[in-house]
Amino acid sequence: MAEKFVVETIEAHAEGEGGRVITNMAHLVKGATMKERFDYCVDNLDWFRWAMLHEPRGYPALCGVFILPPVNAGSDFGIIVLEQGGFTAMSGSNTMCSVTAALEHGIVPMVEPETTVTIDTAVGTISVLARCKDGKVVDVSIRNVPAFSVYINREIEVPEYGIIPVDLVFGGQFFAQTDIANVGLEISTENAKAITRAGAAIKYAVNTQWTFEHPLNPSINSVGITMLHNGDRAPGKQAQNSAVLTGDNITANPDSWKGMLDRSPCGTGTSARMSGLYSRGQLELGEEFSHMSTLGTKFYGSLSDPTKVGDYDAVTPTIRGSAWVTGTATWVIDPTDPFPQGYTLGDIW
Repeated sequence: MAEKFVVETIEAHAEGEGGRVITNMAHLVKGATMKERFDYCVDNLDWFRWAMLHEPRGYPALCGVFILPPVNAGSDFGIIVLEQGGFTAMSGSNTMCSVTAALEHGIVPMVEPETTVTIDTAVGTISVLARCKDGKVVDVSIRNVPAFSVYINREIEVPEYGIIPVDLVFGGQFFAQTDIANVGLEISTENAKAITRAGAAIKYAVNTQWTFEHPLNPSINSVGITMLHNGDRAPGKQAQNSAVLTGDNITANPDSWKGMLDRSPCGTGTSARMSGLYSRGQLELGEEFSHMSTLGTKFYGSLSDPTKVGDYDAVTPTIRGSAWVTGTATWVIDPTDPFPQGYTLGDIW
């Protein structure tokens, strides 16, 4: 990096999960299609992802999202998501943050009581309906890309945790999902460190032992997030999860099994969870699904329109939640700074 960058952002959170909406860096991202742009980010822009999400500008649970020009006629903009573990094609919470930020700051004109926003992603174009009142976005409903199950209840050997059953499901990105009881834990804030350790170990096991890819975008071929949930549905039981995001340095060394909990119920994770439940016969088309985070915040979802993604049977998830703008910021990345790409220390990372 030989030049100074001045980065403009709108800071937001969706049901607790921080999303840094990057509004003036589209020129960094090259490519005529969203797939080309995603691949370019993966190959060339890790330094920018590190700079924006690591200290001193970021913190372990922070995500970011590029606002990009659309590639399809009729779309309002494109997004590519920056997570601690890498770039991601789609994220529900970051979509909620980006739509809320774009409407409340005039990037996309707000129409009350409802505004439809169309967004290009690397796994397809999505439609978003934002309910608006008095210049504010009340909530955001996302008609996501089709979700599908690759494996249901497939056993895998996880170092230190033994053989456990895992669902591998795509909900906008790939998720490894399992009942948290399979690693001897319960969902609670007190168990946060133990949950992140188990989630990181499962992610490492799946990404090193299984081979899979998205049929329409083969470069999406690894698990980004592990979701530890509270098991099968039952009457009167609130579905809850702890979604584990990790850094990008997970190895066979148990000392690297660190991560952070998604503060929200996880939007793409909720999509994947619904798809997995549908595959298990525990969620019907059109049935509302309430999904609670570790913090107690909720997303709501449903499934419709069975379809195919490659050879996989798929369903179309819709997820709904709210986001809030918390501020705006101007960040500087200076090549003379001794830490232009930021840093991480083991006390909190």
